[in-house]
Amino acid sequence: MTLWGDVVISFGLTLFADGLGRRRILMLGAALMSASGLVFTFSGNYWVLVAASIFGVISPSGSEIGPFKAIEESTLSQLSSPDTRSDIFAWYTLLGNAGTAFGMITCGWLVEWLQSLDNWTATHAHRFVFGVYAFLGIVKFILAMMLSDRCEPESPKQEYQKVTELDNIEIESLLSSSDDNDNSPHHPAPLQTSKPLPPIPKKKHSIYPSISPTSRSILLKLSILFSFDSFASGIATASWITYFFTTNFSLPEGTLGTLFFSTSIIAALSNLVASSISKRIGLLKTMVFTHLPSAIFLALIPLPTTVFPAMTFLVLRACTQNMDQVPRQAFLAAAVLPAERTAVMGLVNVVRALSQSGGPIVTGWLAGMQKFWIAFLIAGALKAGYDLAMLKMFLGFRSREEVEGERRRSEAVA
Repeated sequence: MTLWGDVVISFGLTLFADGLGRRRILMLGAALMSASGLVFTFSGNYWVLVAASIFGVISPSGSEIGPFKAIEESTLSQLSSPDTRSDIFAWYTLLGNAGTAFGMITCGWLVEWLQSLDNWTATHAHRFVFGVYAFLGIVKFILAMMLSDRCEPESPKQEYQKVTELDNIEIESLLSSSDDNDNSPHHPAPLQTSKPLPPIPKKKHSIYPSISPTSRSILLKLSILFSFDSFASGIATASWITYFFTTNFSLPEGTLGTLFFSTSIIAALSNLVASSISKRIGLLKTMVFTHLPSAIFLALIPLPTTVFPAMTFLVLRACTQNMDQVPRQAFLAAAVLPAERTAVMGLVNVVRALSQSGGPIVTGWLAGMQKFWIAFLIAGALKAGYDLAMLKMFLGFRSREEVEGERRRSEAVA
């Protein structure tokens, strides 16, 4: 219920972000974030907490499902050129992952330290953490207020219509009898072959996003593909992988913490490598050729009977598992029109979040049947299928920015 509430509200905010103003939506999202944090800080009523988790901005999974991600990605796409966009997304993703990791470490140590104090229970410690969460929402609100007008959607340029040149027969048919009387047949009035008309009246401002048929087709294909990838990610989440290593190899908590901290750092740093690769072989090939090995390594994790080979496959998977994020963001930004990015990215994030939520159900069912290892094979196969389908559908695809750039270059040469 909490996940569905967060998804619906977040999607509604991103859907109307460009129409109502990106800064306003960011401020509203920050206000909801702060309000939900305050409720969890001071209230102990179960139903009040449920309402705050549904109508506020609190992620039950710890991943980004709020309205911020889609608006931020759309704004960064608008403010960056196609040549530098992958680099900007790489640092954006890296800093976001680093912030998440820092928050998890800080929260864990803070709760442990507070419980060591006199008269501090676990409930009091966790409420204090939610108070910090509310404070960060206020900081985010202030930062959103400080954004400039350049973060808002670009207004469409005015277009002009011109009257096309008419041939002599069409001109004669359009001349009225009054023109014949006013002008001498030996000295006809000069005719304009190209007459600029006033600017086309702007359409009435609408808060509803408009997505072109071409973008809708691309969005449908990408949503289907991304849903399979996210569903596979839900089958093999970090918590389930932790459970696998704990039950099969009896690894202590300290070793597990070191293992997953190392894989998280490797996965975060790999985003910078992905940006460099995408400039050489392209966005789509980078997405597929870096993500496909991680799918294979994921399927191989449960096969070894000893812990060291399994840990090796896990580390190898971490080396490339996130390298598709940066080119995927840049590819999606280039595939649709600038005015459509916020709504499209918001919808894609919703599809991914909902698809991922169904994965743990399959894993839990397999774990109950003592067939937990099959979950890794299913997740790896789905991810590999996603990569191959992505390559099949979009190989040779030319984004609108590429087409527009070639048109401008050809006009400049002519």
